[in-house]
Amino acid sequence: MNLSDLPSPPKSIFLREMIGRGHVYQMTEFEQLDTYCASGVPTAYIGFDCTAKSLHVGSLVQIMNLRRLQQAGGKPIVLMGGGTTKVGDPTDKEKSRPILSEAEIASNMASIKKNFEPFLKFGSGPTDAVMIDNAEWLDRINYIEFLRDYGKHFTINKMIAQETVARRLRNEEPYTFLEFNYMLLQSYDFLELARKYKCRIQLGGSDQWGNIVNGIDLTRRIIDTQVFGVTTPLITTASGGKMGKTAEGAVWLNPEMRSPYDYWQFWRNTEDADVGRFLRLFTDVPEAEIKTLESAQGADINESKKRLADEATAMLHGAGEGKKARAAAEAVFSGASSEGMPTIEVERAKFDAGYPIADALVAAKLADSKGDARRSIQQNAVKLNGEAVTDEKLVLTVASLEADGAARLSVGKKRHARLKAV
Repeated sequence: MNLSDLPSPPKSIFLREMIGRGHVYQMTEFEQLDTYCASGVPTAYIGFDCTAKSLHVGSLVQIMNLRRLQQAGGKPIVLMGGGTTKVGDPTDKEKSRPILSEAEIASNMASIKKNFEPFLKFGSGPTDAVMIDNAEWLDRINYIEFLRDYGKHFTINKMIAQETVARRLRNEEPYTFLEFNYMLLQSYDFLELARKYKCRIQLGGSDQWGNIVNGIDLTRRIIDTQVFGVTTPLITTASGGKMGKTAEGAVWLNPEMRSPYDYWQFWRNTEDADVGRFLRLFTDVPEAEIKTLESAQGADINESKKRLADEATAMLHGAGEGKKARAAAEAVFSGASSEGMPTIEVERAKFDAGYPIADALVAAKLADSKGDARRSIQQNAVKLNGEAVTDEKLVLTVASLEADGAARLSVGKKRHARLKAV
C-alpha cells in the first residue's frame, strides 16, 4: 500500500512517527499493521549483511527505523547476516558480489556491531534491542529438506519477474544459482524470526520489497501467522545523487574509517533543499523546530545545516565529539586552529629526509593517488599551513611543522588533515 492510499491517519505512535518523518514508502495491510503496532510491544527486524568493516550513511535510515520503533515502545531486532553474507544479496546489483571467507565475515560482523550501539538500547528488557546472527539457523540447513519444505512455495516465474533478475537477464549479465537462492534464505529468515522471536514486521529499503513480500507469504503458509512489511524510500540528495556517497568515497559510520570531524563536515555540506528532510530522517529534532530550521533563507540556512551536523554527529559519536568537530571546522575555516582536525601520524624521519607533497596528500587521504594530488595542485586547490601550494615537487621538511609539531594540509575549502611528526 502506498501512502496516498491510506484510509485514515495511523493510531499507533510508531507509524505516525515513521510516516510523519518521511520513513515510509510502502507497507502491507495498513489497518492490521497499525492495530498491531498500537497494542502491546510490536517487534520488527532489519537484516544487515557483513560485506565491509562498517556500515555507511546509506544504511543509517534503516538504523533510524529501528530507533523509531524502540522510541515508540517496540522491540528492535538487528539481524546480522552471518549466513546470508556467504551468498551475497544480489538485490539492485548489476554484478555478483565477491565471495567472502568465513573469517572475513566474522571480522566484519564484529566491527559492524559497534555501529548500532549509539542508536539503540540493547539488553534483556521487553523493549530492549537484540542482535541475532542468521547463521544460527542457515548454517544448519539440510539442503534437500529445505528445498522440499520451503522451495515448493517459490515459483521460478515469480522469481525471475523481480526487477534485479529481469535487469540482469536483459543485460545478459550472469545471475548465478547461488544468488538465486538469496531470496529464499531471506524469506526463511522472516519465518524463523516469527517462529522463534514472535517478530511480525520486516523493515527495509524499497529495493527489498519483493524479498519482504516473499517472506510474508512463506511465513503465512508455514505457520499461519500474519506478518507485515514496511519499506523506506530510496534516499537521494535533492540534486539526484546517492545518499552517503562523496568524492572521497563512502561515508562510513565507524570512526576509524570516517573521523567525527569528516562526519560533521559531510552533514554540514548538505544541499539547502535537503536540510528539513534530513533533520526528520536522521535526527530526533522535534517537528516544530525542524519547520523553523528548514524555513531559513539565504546565509541563515547555513546555521540550520550546522544544527543538522551537530545532531547527527552527536548521535553517532557523542555530544562531546560533535562539539569538538564543529569547533574544529569553524576554527579551520577562520584559520585560527587545527585542533580536532583528522590527524595522521608520520615518522619524523620522513620530514628530515623531505616528504613529497603528493605522498603526503595520499597519506592524509586527501588524494586517491599521486596523480590526483598533482592535479589538485595544478588546480590551485592545495594549501600547506594555510598557504597555497603551486609546486608539484614541493617537499615537506621539519620547517613545515607548526608549533604543535604538525603540518596542516587542505584540498579545497572542506577537506583538511594534520600530519603529525612522531
